[in-house]
Amino acid sequence: MSKKETFIKGTLILAAAALVARVLGLAQRVPLEHLLGDIGDASFSIANTVYLMLLTVATAGIPSTLSKMVSERYALNKPQEARRIYQAALIFAAGAGIIITTLLYFGAPFYAEHIAKTPEAALSIRALAPALLLFPAIAMMRGYFQGRGNMTAGGISQIVEQFARVGIAILLAYFLLQAGYSDAQVAAGASFGGVFGSLGAFAIMLYYTFKLRRSDAAGRINEPLVEQLPLLQIYKSIFVLSIPIVLSSLAVPAVNFIDTSIVKTLLLNQLGEAKATETLGILGNRAQSIAGIPPILAIALSQSLLPIISAAFARKDHDHLRNQITSALRISILTGMPIVIALCAAAYSVNGLLFSSLNGSEIIAALTFGTIFQITMMTTNSMIIGIGKPNISMISVAAGLMVKLAASWLLASWLGIYGIIAATGLCFLVITYLNLRVLKKVVPFSILGGRWVGFILTVLIAGAVGYGVNTLVLVAAGSAPSRFVFLVACIVSGLAVVLSYLVLLVLLRVLRRDELGSYPRIMQKVLRPFMRLQRGASGQRG
Repeated sequence: MSKKETFIKGTLILAAAALVARVLGLAQRVPLEHLLGDIGDASFSIANTVYLMLLTVATAGIPSTLSKMVSERYALNKPQEARRIYQAALIFAAGAGIIITTLLYFGAPFYAEHIAKTPEAALSIRALAPALLLFPAIAMMRGYFQGRGNMTAGGISQIVEQFARVGIAILLAYFLLQAGYSDAQVAAGASFGGVFGSLGAFAIMLYYTFKLRRSDAAGRINEPLVEQLPLLQIYKSIFVLSIPIVLSSLAVPAVNFIDTSIVKTLLLNQLGEAKATETLGILGNRAQSIAGIPPILAIALSQSLLPIISAAFARKDHDHLRNQITSALRISILTGMPIVIALCAAAYSVNGLLFSSLNGSEIIAALTFGTIFQITMMTTNSMIIGIGKPNISMISVAAGLMVKLAASWLLASWLGIYGIIAATGLCFLVITYLNLRVLKKVVPFSILGGRWVGFILTVLIAGAVGYGVNTLVLVAAGSAPSRFVFLVACIVSGLAVVLSYLVLLVLLRVLRRDELGSYPRIMQKVLRPFMRLQRGASGQRG
């Protein structure tokens, strides 16, 4: 198999793994929401967000840095240095796993009671804590294998991890519920599924490790002895490169962590204990899982252009860099927006289809709408890192998180949970704005230029069409729609949004025929039939 074929195969496996993780994340939340009560929902959400926050701190950035350092050593025919770097990374992972697991386990009661204001969540946090013993090491192993050009090991381990985590979580929650355990204990059982996920992923990585060792054994016989790199030198190299990436990647986990930490504190006086707990559960288990859908396709499409951006920047090819940055941002916005509109317009039906009640439909719609700024934030963050300025991305994220905290406290007293959600959108918007300022100093560009008015009109009209169609289906079904009716409403409303969105983009000339070749082939195939409308509406103008 050629290097190109190997790269494509590895990329597809990693993309599939990421998609499986997102889909199974939603697939897990739906049955758990039916099994858990308000306290269980809130407890599971708190445990999950604390866990993801600490996991990002412990691992994000370092595997990417490790991959880079290992690949460089093998390219320079220095395999012993590569193995020494990997050994140092595993030592760090073991120490980080023990420290973070200990802190999470013993700190769980204090955090749950005094910060999250949900004492019952302590059990769920403690149940999930042991997973952090292995995950730092798993992350380092994945980074090492990627540095060796093996994407398959990390991708398969991620898929196995998700299936084990989700399957065990649902089974444990079901059996504990049937056995008569409390809501908090059922939530803890669901959280414990993460431990089985880590065991499954670790087992897959060990299998590939032993397989790689056997293939490497023959080559080591003739290796000359070299002086080992000092551990302190290795750690300095790793952390200088990885810390900015770690802090840049914290944006979404940190926002979710902030929300689960402050929602009850800010809403207790307004709503009371029971309603504040219910609201936290809706935000964590329903809204955040639905809001995680729009970025999947948009980020995948835009990130496919990032290696080209990095190469153009390295060559100082400003014209090509401008075109690729513009294309990536347009693709991320134009592909993400219809999914955002469809989910917002049909939020009531999506809620009825997936979950046990219709409570919180407005919260789902509000949080999902803000994901368009999450999409632009993630895309511009990747671009900033791609042009070699991770420190700038780190500063932008830090500024955005400070805005999130301040705006949540200010707006919650006025708008309640919607103030907290608005603060999240504002956080992502601030990060996007700061990133765009830096990118425009590197090379001037325009995303849509004078077409923003047409784009905003497209969004508003497509949203109104989707909402109207969704309402008509529900009204026609009568006063008590079934899940089948909700499914039909979601499908019909979604199709109406996508169709009207594409037609309006063309008619209002937000998309133009002469730009079609700059988009990925799949977008060209989708858009080409609609371009006939533009030709008919505007003659032969380009």
